[in-house]
Amino acid sequence: MDYLDYVQMTKGQQISYNIKSFFTGIPGAIAGFFQVVANVIKGFFGWIGNGFKGYGQRFSDGDTGTKLSYVIMGAGNMMHKQLGKGLVFLAVEVLYIMYMVNFGMTYVSKIYSDNVTITDSNGVTAVHYGVIGSNTPVYGYDDFGEKTLLNRDNLDTSNNVLLFFVVTLLITIAFFALYIANTKSAYETEQLIKAGKTPMTGIEEIKDYFDERFHVTLLTIPVLGLLAFTVVPIIFTVFIAFTNYTRERIAPGELYWWVGFQNFAEVFNTGSAEQSATFGKILSWTLIWAFFATFSNFILGIILALMINKKEIKFKAFWRTLFIITAAVPQFVTLLLMKMLLGQGTGLNAMMGTTYPFLTDATWAKCTVIIVNIWVGVPFTMLSTSGILMNIPEDLYESARIDGANAVQQFTKITFPYIFFVLTPYLISSFVGNINNFNVIYFLTGGGPESHLYYKSGETDLLVTWLYKLTVSEGDYKLAAVIGIFVFLICAIGSLIAFNMSKASKNEEEFS
Repeated sequence: MDYLDYVQMTKGQQISYNIKSFFTGIPGAIAGFFQVVANVIKGFFGWIGNGFKGYGQRFSDGDTGTKLSYVIMGAGNMMHKQLGKGLVFLAVEVLYIMYMVNFGMTYVSKIYSDNVTITDSNGVTAVHYGVIGSNTPVYGYDDFGEKTLLNRDNLDTSNNVLLFFVVTLLITIAFFALYIANTKSAYETEQLIKAGKTPMTGIEEIKDYFDERFHVTLLTIPVLGLLAFTVVPIIFTVFIAFTNYTRERIAPGELYWWVGFQNFAEVFNTGSAEQSATFGKILSWTLIWAFFATFSNFILGIILALMINKKEIKFKAFWRTLFIITAAVPQFVTLLLMKMLLGQGTGLNAMMGTTYPFLTDATWAKCTVIIVNIWVGVPFTMLSTSGILMNIPEDLYESARIDGANAVQQFTKITFPYIFFVLTPYLISSFVGNINNFNVIYFLTGGGPESHLYYKSGETDLLVTWLYKLTVSEGDYKLAAVIGIFVFLICAIGSLIAFNMSKASKNEEEFS
């Protein structure tokens, strides 16, 4: 349908067409997403293939120094008169070999151990395969006849083995990247010399990292922090999802083992009926909550901003300040106060002499958390929208008035499309944020009311609060890790698809 046909429709027809276009566009967006994923995978393997090709080509075309750098890192640079750089590469190789011999290989060798005898908490002894670690507790008796641990100094703990395996894996990847960089550097230096040019000295290279490549220097520390405090925990958590790690195996010397995709299967259909049903119910409520929490704040925030920004309204700064006070108060304070006001036998119920189950009935509690979230969330949307309204060109409204457009038409044709275009990324991030909105649920209802139909959770628990309970209260770390992976996939895939379907992605220059 072209633009002329669209504008000749009635408002109802346009709304119907937009809704139809949205839902009919979802399959194409999903297909496009997987096409992008396929292209990324294809490009990745193509990159690897080109890397191996270049690796072999450099060895074939390189001189003796370049070839030697394939065995002794830095040899090519040293032979090509870059002594300092060559010594740095050589030091990296020596340190990596020392690390692997004295530390790393110990944990790599224990990441998968067969024929390990383990005694569980009930005293039952069995042989297990795929165990993370190998040395189990050995008990004996001391001189006084008391039971004691005999091999305390040589005791493995699966957590330590898995953690240091992940660290070793990342160090190995970093070493491999530096190894490839060493061969490239040797070959490039060789080519410079053959071309009659002088390679940079070590001092010149250092100066370059504070000049042309200063961005590399600035990003080094943040990247290392990202690896240590984000990437390592994420990889560790993913690995945990494929084990049988629970609270019973957290004590020093306790070992757990690989179980493959068993935990993922149990979440859906092969575990207990209660556990399988709980995931579906909590996932449904999480998406419903995220939808209403996001769009209620979005719509009401726009209405509030429009009211305050009307020309007839005086003291605009005062009204904005008044509404933003709710955002100035720490959110957990507001939520705890609301919990007191809406509790059974306290606050509003005590003042009115009623027994409304604001937080004790499942339906009431779900409606309550959405309404309270409006109270704490609308001011943020109002501020964002106010800034947008101030930047909409007045010429657009003047042209619309000359063409005979009324206030409603100006809003539907100019104001709302402009706001929606600018705030689409905000909407997507808000939806993802509400899927992970721990504070509102935890401080207001604690996930309750409790129900025997739910597995270690309550009626208003989101996936993220259920994950918290499984981790902190129940010690069911393997199931919590699986839930964490699902939350990540839902947020990542959903946000990418939604953003790629939006005009903010397809027509970036539309309102510029």
